[in-house]
Amino acid sequence: MNPQIHQQPLSHFITVADGLKIHAREYGATAREKLPVVCLAGLARTSLDFDRIATALANGSAGVPRRVVAIDYRGRGLSDRDKNWQNYDMRMENADILQVLAALEASEAIFIGTSRGGLHLMMMAATRPAAIRAAVLNDIGPIIEAKGIARIKGYVGKLPQPKSWSDAVDLAKRIMGAQFSVLSEDDWLAYAKLTFEETDNGFAPRYDTALMRSLDAFDLEKPLPVLWPQFAGLNHAPLLAIRGENSDLLSQETLEEMGKQHPACDTYVVPGQGHAPLLLDDASIARVSQFVTRVDP
Repeated sequence: MNPQIHQQPLSHFITVADGLKIHAREYGATAREKLPVVCLAGLARTSLDFDRIATALANGSAGVPRRVVAIDYRGRGLSDRDKNWQNYDMRMENADILQVLAALEASEAIFIGTSRGGLHLMMMAATRPAAIRAAVLNDIGPIIEAKGIARIKGYVGKLPQPKSWSDAVDLAKRIMGAQFSVLSEDDWLAYAKLTFEETDNGFAPRYDTALMRSLDAFDLEKPLPVLWPQFAGLNHAPLLAIRGENSDLLSQETLEEMGKQHPACDTYVVPGQGHAPLLLDDASIARVSQFVTRVDP
């Protein structure tokens, strides 16, 4: 292992066009010989979700130590909250991502996009395709299942306040237990700590609860948009498409069709996990690391 690589991630705060500060974690900051890996989280998730896989990649799980950048969207994690909830919008977030990548000199990368992060990659494929040298799409694809959106709408911004970490674990199990049937007690505690933080005012989610209002645009009485043209924008880049075995957002049929339609798309199903696979288990980290090594040996 390169002794110069930072064992702890660095925190960067980048001021974007409208003055908000966007937070990014950088792992393996000195490992610049290979393409960096950029991690984009789900709707109400943060850069902390990637801590385990980012640490593994920075420490050489993909063959050599590698630089990893994980971004908190506005209103999530350590990024500033936006006073206008309407700015919790894909276009605004995508512009933020590009500004962060420019500031951190990561203009070309291998991307890991979980859920909403994968949608950002499809958007970037239209506006900045050269930035995407390869991509991992974690439980997201061109067809989004309405029942998954309905479930997410049911809890984002609406969680009761836990009174203890034990209470937070119980809440996580009630919400996600049907999706994640193989997690250990340690896994559930890790998931709870990725979802909540302990503040001076008690426990709170790691995101601005006004984010729930951005979901109002989804009218589940109407068909959701189909994104095969946007997915085709990624045809220039090798892909690894991951699905949780119990996912209610990405169907097995859509995963298989992704593998057929894209010229270089591997697929991987995470047993016993739902939307979205946590990328905390050794097997998932190894599979992503293998993909990264093959793309950029």
